[in-house]
Amino acid sequence: MPSDLSINRPDKPVSTETAVRPDSTTRPSTHAKHSHDDAPDAAAAFARLAELEDGPERDAVRDELVTVWLPMAHRIAGRFRDRGESVEDLRQVAAMGLVKAVDRYDPSRGAFESYAVPTITGEVKRHFRDRMWALRVPRRVQELRNKVRLARRDLTLNPGAPEPTVAAIAAHTGLTEDEVGAGMEAMDSFSTLSLDAELASADDNYSLADTLGDLDSSYELVVDREAAREGLRRLPERERAILYMRFFEDMTQTRIADVLGISQMHVSRLISRSCARVRDEAMGGQQPRAGRPDTDGRADTDGRTRAA
Repeated sequence: MPSDLSINRPDKPVSTETAVRPDSTTRPSTHAKHSHDDAPDAAAAFARLAELEDGPERDAVRDELVTVWLPMAHRIAGRFRDRGESVEDLRQVAAMGLVKAVDRYDPSRGAFESYAVPTITGEVKRHFRDRMWALRVPRRVQELRNKVRLARRDLTLNPGAPEPTVAAIAAHTGLTEDEVGAGMEAMDSFSTLSLDAELASADDNYSLADTLGDLDSSYELVVDREAAREGLRRLPERERAILYMRFFEDMTQTRIADVLGISQMHVSRLISRSCARVRDEAMGGQQPRAGRPDTDGRADTDGRTRAA
């Protein structure tokens, strides 16, 4: 059954008929004067939409309301042009906000326009906040950016006005200078640059990637040294001396054997055993096994005698 929407478009005179609910007494409807030509008088249709249950008839009324108010959504979207987003995309976002406004509007709370305008505007602003940043930026920083941007615009309205200082922006907005600094950094961070982008002030094709630091391998060396420090301290004095001569004085095993008066094979065995012990302690935190001191150059930690 076709619905009598009773929607007066801008090119028709505004109706002063009474909106009647079947289950209520008749009372004259008070319509506020619309400030724009794209704000039709749709009070009767909204009243009917509130009465209908979910179904095809309600969907038809809802679609008609969205259609007649769509020019207002497009007008609101036009306020945000030239901000890096196409007008067509902005209109689609505004239309989504309009649909939400139609679905959530309560006719008893006042004129639809007073509810729809902030709803649609908020939807467009959320689009910029959540979709237009190349990197995810906390909402607090985005709000600081907007406050700083508006303050700079206000402080430079007069012709010949100098660029406002951080202190001036802070005084104008009530923010701290640190907050103003964060907002100004965010203003320059709305979009990203490729790491291959050449720096304007650099010669010889110096790119942004060339300014980034590399991982310092010395950090791992520091960690390894600290991990091995305690294990080296627990070694017998002669084994520590052998490791020092081999790895710090770069002496050959044969030379070390001549200095200590033992065989080169035994030097090799002591080096291997000492390194394994230090490594085990560094990796697993194990204490070295107690053994008989290797005083003659022939005994191992477990007391077994080996030939030199």
